[in-house]
Amino acid sequence: MKSKKIAVLMGGWSSEREVSLSTGAEVIKALTEIGYDVKPIDVERNLPKLLKELEEVKPEVIFNALHGVGGEDGVIQGVLEMLQIPYTHCSVTSSAIAMDKILSRKIFQYIGIATPPWKVISFEQLKKEHPMEFPYVVKPIGEGSSRGVTLVFNKQDYQRSIQEWTFGEKVLIEKFIPGREIQVAVLDDEAIGAIEIKPYEGFYDYTAKYTPGKAKHLMPAPISPEAYQEVLELALKAHKVLGCHGATRSDFRYDDTNESPTFYLLELNTQPGMTSLSLVPEIAAHAGISFKDLLEKKIKAARCHQ
Repeated sequence: MKSKKIAVLMGGWSSEREVSLSTGAEVIKALTEIGYDVKPIDVERNLPKLLKELEEVKPEVIFNALHGVGGEDGVIQGVLEMLQIPYTHCSVTSSAIAMDKILSRKIFQYIGIATPPWKVISFEQLKKEHPMEFPYVVKPIGEGSSRGVTLVFNKQDYQRSIQEWTFGEKVLIEKFIPGREIQVAVLDDEAIGAIEIKPYEGFYDYTAKYTPGKAKHLMPAPISPEAYQEVLELALKAHKVLGCHGATRSDFRYDDTNESPTFYLLELNTQPGMTSLSLVPEIAAHAGISFKDLLEKKIKAARCHQ
């Protein structure tokens, strides 16, 4: 098994390139220590170059360490399906649906999983008027790592959301949900744990996610046993309805500020990070699964889906 040649795809051209490079570095180090023959490939938006590099490496398995546009939205998965090289994580369809916050939310709502009240407007509409009563959240439809997310509590936040917007014509607007940040890891069709994140300032944005000391991680999430079991079941339900494979992370807001505490699913991540601050490895470790064991499970589960 350990003689397998593995190509780690990393980098990419999305706004999450640096995160992907960090994930890739951690994965390469661990897989090399396990004993695999590991070859890194820094993916550019250049298909002939990628095909040439894959032909030179001739990997038996692809570890997809890409994040964001092009890497976890079905694009690279489609290339690997054509080449018939087994790869980690989800299929073309699951990846594309999960990355599209609108399409995935419609599916989640259809099966009875609550999401924040939301709507889609044009950027031109956003510039003309407030799309919703304060507080609300401005988000891109197809980005990860909280890129482009702005919490709007007042006019100054509103102006900032417009000034900093670089994510296309369509804008996702959702009602701000008070309460707690709860995230759940699912591995091989089993919800293995839930963690609570408490940023020291602001919300769990890109900086808080990837800068040491910016957020407190509480594992397991300090919620009631009943609520803990409920959120595990919701995450597994979301994972299964999208047909996901391997490891996913579902991000929830838990509004426990009233008499009817409710979990709201914000999104499901088909390629959660594997950096030193990433949540899935932390949740897995608490469940007795080491980082190396987690990667081995991903390698063994790698496959083509079509």
